[in-house]
Amino acid sequence: MVVDRLGQADARGYHYRALAALEEYGSLCQTDLGRRAGMDRSDIVATVNELADRRLVDRSPDPTDRRRNIISVTRRGRQHLRTLDDVLVAAQDEAFAPLDPTERDQLAVLLAKVLAHHTRQAGR
Repeated sequence: MVVDRLGQADARGYHYRALAALEEYGSLCQTDLGRRAGMDRSDIVATVNELADRRLVDRSPDPTDRRRNIISVTRRGRQHLRTLDDVLVAAQDEAFAPLDPTERDQLAVLLAKVLAHHTRQAGR
């Protein structure tokens, strides 16, 4: 299972989401990181604390607003993210083993359609 694999990689889903958002969007304040990663405000604070304790992210004061922190992924964090990517690929391969590549593509399209629908519904 994905959760078991993440546990073996010493990570949580929130860790992956935060690191992936930082990799994709660059350094962000905690509030923007939470939005980009789709995480609640209290969850992002705890996640950043955990990642900073493990030196996977750096936290520094925002030069334009010292009340805010800017979060940046470290080299170690990028390496950890690559490990987590490998873990997720292995988990997906295991979970979707009965599907051929065309069926996997079809499933991805259908799931994206469902997600887009519910994202629009939540925005109303």
